Amino acid sequence: MVDVEKLTKKTLAGLLDSTYLKAFGRPETIDDLCREAAEFGFASVAVNGSAVARCASLLKGTGVMVDAAVGFPLGQMTTEVKLFETRDAIAKGAGEVDIVQNVRRLQAGDTAYVLAELAEFAKICRGEGVTSKVIFENCYLTREEKLLSCKIACEAGVDFVKTSTGFGTGGATLEDVQLMRAAISPEMGLKAAGGIRTCADALAMLRAGATRLGTSAGRTIVEGL
Repeated sequence: MVDVEKLTKKTLAGLLDSTYLKAFGRPETIDDLCREAAEFGFASVAVNGSAVARCASLLKGTGVMVDAAVGFPLGQMTTEVKLFETRDAIAKGAGEVDIVQNVRRLQAGDTAYVLAELAEFAKICRGEGVTSKVIFENCYLTREEKLLSCKIACEAGVDFVKTSTGFGTGGATLEDVQLMRAAISPEMGLKAAGGIRTCADALAMLRAGATRLGTSAGRTIVEGL
């Protein structure tokens, strides 16, 4: 758990994944994203696969990781495609990977499929020394499905569970963060993402049990502390 009362601007920045996952934008946007991440010391920049190599080059030596989004944002690709994306992102310089859970398979009761996919994903990341995160997309899940997702993620051995892509019908909520934190081990990471735009938002999520935050408002959050 994060001791919010002891946070400094520097330590808060180190809990943020600065995101740019839109389908549009000028090349300079990625350059600016990396420049700001290096300036503030964010944990990572979270980007689509096609931007990984560029970000890895720009961030070399800064200590900021590249976080690749895989199976994003719907999670409906085959396992083989998701795992190829994972290996490709790592080969191009990703130090962290966020994979989207197959919600439809989960809701169909095919937990064996979901577990096998995440276990193989976690195995690949672990073998390369890369942090693995699974995105649940909680806005589409019942309370029981959220708890089941946590159970599967723990069994699969992923490093982090994550609330949302930011592209669904809803983002992170305090209730979901609290529910997920209670359902996983204290050592497991919990990333809240989607709709976190102010310092107050960020601190509330951390108090609820998040240990990492995905946001496109990193500068605003850090400067608001």
